[in-house]
Amino acid sequence: MNLSRRNSYHNGLLYAGFNQDQGCFACGMENGFRIYNTNPVKERERQDFDGGVAYVEMLFRCNYLALIGGGDKPMYPANQVVIWDDLKKAPVIQMDFNKDVRAVKLRRGRIVVLFDNSVRVYTFTEKPQQLTVFETSHNPKGLCASCPNSDNSLLVFPSRKFGNVEVVNLANTEVAPLVIHAHKTTLACLSLNPSGTLLATASEKGTLVRVFDTMSGAQLHELRRGANNADVYCINFNVDSTLLCLSSDHGTLHVFALQRPKDKKRPSLAASVGQVVKYFGSTFSTIKLQIPGGARCICAFGSDRNTIVAICADGSYYKYIFDQDGKCSRDTFSQYLEMTDDK
Repeated sequence: MNLSRRNSYHNGLLYAGFNQDQGCFACGMENGFRIYNTNPVKERERQDFDGGVAYVEMLFRCNYLALIGGGDKPMYPANQVVIWDDLKKAPVIQMDFNKDVRAVKLRRGRIVVLFDNSVRVYTFTEKPQQLTVFETSHNPKGLCASCPNSDNSLLVFPSRKFGNVEVVNLANTEVAPLVIHAHKTTLACLSLNPSGTLLATASEKGTLVRVFDTMSGAQLHELRRGANNADVYCINFNVDSTLLCLSSDHGTLHVFALQRPKDKKRPSLAASVGQVVKYFGSTFSTIKLQIPGGARCICAFGSDRNTIVAICADGSYYKYIFDQDGKCSRDTFSQYLEMTDDK
């Protein structure tokens, strides 16, 4: 959630994003960065700078972070990626480019750098070496997802044709990428499930989310957020890929059940609430939550069973509990930006 030009709360927040397993989230601030535990919410680390950080990428819970400067007084230029070692409290790698960097993805052994029209993959070494380059359509959001599973080296990003997604195996880049025809309009959000077997996408219209098999490219699900256009901020799967959540600029969170036709013995939330409503062949969400005040947020499933958390641009944190009947209630509210690491 990049807030560099869109945060009206004047709380210093420039960016918020989860780590690979959503167990932590990082915040870029006008004066440094902060790291929080997601559930229960707790500040774990705070680094104060004399300038702003507009992007923070964690590598699970290890000491390495990728930083990009931003805000009114950037700590680093927009065309530079800094790998920060939080044990040393200092930068250990600096990567300079001739154009602005939109995003960075980290995985063990690789640094993936996103630009407006390309993706570059580097070794995660003291002196990173470029391994490969992929061209993309115009991608100012830096859309990209890397499989968090160390046994799966899939990387997904917008293809050169608007609305398409390329699926690349970084362990064998000589194999031609799989191109998935996801949408007819520009992509707005994409996400991989924890094992890298499923890809979820939303376009700039934001009415539909489609879920694909990353091996074959086959469409498995079409999920309807609503009939009116929306800007989808975030999509995430739960740990066993039976549920999917998303947030949008309508100030709502949606939870969808991903039924498995071949696994009839396994109960799903959708099966429990009765017949799933269909609208032009797409599935509606089984749970819809309204964020108080309609604040912009990112969402993920909590570590507790049947919970969902929202990290909001106004500094608020919400945790909700839902049951197998689709009923939902708020369990926790906090102001995470007001926390300190000794609380």
